[in-house]
Amino acid sequence: MRGFLASSIGVTCAAALALPLALPSSGARATTPAAPPAAEGIPGSTQSLPLAPLASDRSSGPDEREQGLTRRDVRPFALVGVVWDDPADELRGTVQVRTRASGTTTWSGWQSVETHNHEHAADPETLERGTGKVRGSTAPLWVGNSDGVEIRVRAEYDRHGDQASGRGLLPEGLRLELVDPGDEPPPRGGQTEAPSLTPAVTVESAAASAVNADLAPMDAAAIPELTKQQTEDELLAGRGAPEVAGQARPYIGPRPRIITRKGWGADERIREKEFAYTQTVKAAFVHHSASGNNYRCSQAGSVLRSIYRYHVKSSGWRDFGYNFAIDKCGNIYEGRAGGVAKPVLGAHTLGFNANSTGIAVLGTYSSVNPPKAAVNAIARLAAWKLGLHGADPSGTTSLQSGGGNLYKKGTNVKLRVISGHRDGYATECPGKQLYAKLGTARSSAARYQGR
Repeated sequence: MRGFLASSIGVTCAAALALPLALPSSGARATTPAAPPAAEGIPGSTQSLPLAPLASDRSSGPDEREQGLTRRDVRPFALVGVVWDDPADELRGTVQVRTRASGTTTWSGWQSVETHNHEHAADPETLERGTGKVRGSTAPLWVGNSDGVEIRVRAEYDRHGDQASGRGLLPEGLRLELVDPGDEPPPRGGQTEAPSLTPAVTVESAAASAVNADLAPMDAAAIPELTKQQTEDELLAGRGAPEVAGQARPYIGPRPRIITRKGWGADERIREKEFAYTQTVKAAFVHHSASGNNYRCSQAGSVLRSIYRYHVKSSGWRDFGYNFAIDKCGNIYEGRAGGVAKPVLGAHTLGFNANSTGIAVLGTYSSVNPPKAAVNAIARLAAWKLGLHGADPSGTTSLQSGGGNLYKKGTNVKLRVISGHRDGYATECPGKQLYAKLGTARSSAARYQGR
């Protein structure tokens, strides 16, 4: 389950071009091309506010069952979440927030924040999990541009109301995280237009771009789509296979257009500097971000930057947790850094991050149907990504559990090649409605591969 590490300041364009689709070795390091002088970066910021016992509960002593903050003015933000000290603790209860739209006196109604988020994390006993920086956290919630907030966190009681049992207590160190993603990209026309924003050029951003340099020019905002023929030719060339008349063509879907981290404005300076890899990609786990559906596709870059900052700065992860993200219009985004064609080790499915990839659809799909464009994007992305590693999207595979609430560590588990998060961990993710569409995604992905 150990991930392979390669330095993000140790990947040259030449190396990337020489090995377009090769899996990374565990020790290869080289020197990054010199980056141009840094320009002013995307601002972005996080306000971290400690929660306090609410007035009705001040007499309950140190184990308060209700904490929060009363209405207050704060600096601008667009995404909220709650974190606490120990990532092994669960927040058993409810979290509700209401916010005030920036520059107005208009307050939203109470909105619920998804509290069960610990299953989106690095596997137990991995380097990322053992840094000492990881915190417990709720899912993030996108609320849009706001400058006022109120929050209440209420513990659930056990059925006997027995405080001595240890149930009904809130985790220690509860804090409200208010994330400002930085400047929003300017509108770019149609509804399906994805955002594009150019952050500061740094050594880290040059390295993040270099690992995709075999697919697109350095500092490209997007990796262009290819035809199926072009994708097959590229894969065969990457394997070093000589062209033979009548040879079997690989099962792989046409490479879709993928908006790079550069394109959505990732500040590469805040993540861990090294990239982490696993050995291969045998399965794709589908998630929803549980961050709400109240965003426009032109705001997807802001949503991604907010979640990225929340994962790294608030939750203590090494980088954005998912390998890829998809917005409601079907735009596909590079997630965790390390190269979209490489087996990057994510932090998305506790127990099954090794030898898999994680795809998150931005939004909450427990009761809302996912857009057809998003489901189709899952199929297109999976057909290509799984095809790079010879996996059949309509088939099954075996993964070894790294430990979770469904399967003990070391258990070999038979899973669908395209699985929902709930298939590897007892969780509601990716939402009932999105999970119901995975059959469509599987059959479509297999068709894209030519099966």
